[in-house]
Amino acid sequence: MIADAQEQVDEVIGNYNLGFITNNERYNQIIDIWTHANSKVTKKVLDKLSTERQGFNAVYMMLDSGARGSKEQIKQLSGMRGLMAKPQKAGDTTASIIENPVLSNFREGLSILEYFISTHGAHKGLADTALKTADAGYLTRRLVDVAQDVIINESDCGTLRGLSMTALKNNDDVVESLYDRVLGRVAVNDVYHPTTGELIVSVGELINEDIGAKIEASPIETIDIRSVLTCESKNGVCSKCYGRNLANGRLVQLGDAVGIIAAQSIGEPGTQLTLRTFHVGGTASNVAASSKLEAKYDGIAEIDELRTVERVNNDGKKVNIVIGRSTEVRIVDSNTGITLTTGNIPYGSDLYIKPGSKVKKGELICDWDPYNAIIVSEFGGTAEFEHIKENVTFREESDEQTGFKEKVIIESKDKTMSPMIRIVEKKVSR
Repeated sequence: MIADAQEQVDEVIGNYNLGFITNNERYNQIIDIWTHANSKVTKKVLDKLSTERQGFNAVYMMLDSGARGSKEQIKQLSGMRGLMAKPQKAGDTTASIIENPVLSNFREGLSILEYFISTHGAHKGLADTALKTADAGYLTRRLVDVAQDVIINESDCGTLRGLSMTALKNNDDVVESLYDRVLGRVAVNDVYHPTTGELIVSVGELINEDIGAKIEASPIETIDIRSVLTCESKNGVCSKCYGRNLANGRLVQLGDAVGIIAAQSIGEPGTQLTLRTFHVGGTASNVAASSKLEAKYDGIAEIDELRTVERVNNDGKKVNIVIGRSTEVRIVDSNTGITLTTGNIPYGSDLYIKPGSKVKKGELICDWDPYNAIIVSEFGGTAEFEHIKENVTFREESDEQTGFKEKVIIESKDKTMSPMIRIVEKKVSR
């Protein structure tokens, strides 16, 4: 895996030296290659640990039970330390990760170079502990100052408004289920089972564990609940809009200082978060960028807000490029019509299916380049530049290593100058 990653990195550096990609693209691609390699190594290490001694490996048991340690720390012990964070000044937005990863782990021992790359992280942990502890305490004080007037003043304000709750998703992965989001809240209106017609929860009723489980088991995707954001109490909030008191599992009572509780609940972990860098030890927690969307189920693909333009790709094939900013694909069960999964189709991606077509599990829906932000022309014509003036709205930057020059748009002091590209219709000669 390491050899493969190194080969890919060499290829990227070769492309950069030939001038095919910019320095920024080279950096992003190298970081992404090592992040992918790192996650593969971590997976292999955890798979091996979980099967060793039939799952009774001491380190794995400690991690799996949640007693101590994290995947990150075990990866550093027996996998590879991975990419390290670079020391930065406050407000510095330049590259924050050192390109050369630490390939050794603590069990094997680090080389001298790797040891010195790692010292950045150790120093960062000690400095952060000293500086951020004061900030965390100050945050709690400011939150209490703002929220101290939020008190339960009445049992029901009688509002008919609320918030619509759906499961939080990142493409297909459920980050927070509908059950978790509505548990302990009060329903705005009656909720019926879509297929059986059974009343699951009536208006003004607190959603407990049993009702939440029924909602989760049904095909319901959205539920309207009461919220302090829509509460119409003149002073403070009402207990129906607030919902359950997490201390005793019952509806909050009059006089509860819920504002202070909320402020302290947000502020308290702040003191512990300051020590997070110390535990991770300065390793860069970068997530590998995905570059394609595949169907997770068999079904019919429905696409919302789809706008595409056709172009011929490098292989000479015609492909559709998505130019909609909020295009979404839904895989629907062909028999029941229930939505199985939804996913966002990014701007500039190549689309390989048609709306309403049948898709099989694992079929490629679309793919895109995760390293570049592209602008796609919606029309054919002649490109004309406006307000493009050297050293006013753009400057030429040359790469010291490759010798290639590129034009970089800069912010102009003259506010009347705003650089733009216009696509003008081709003039027909008569």
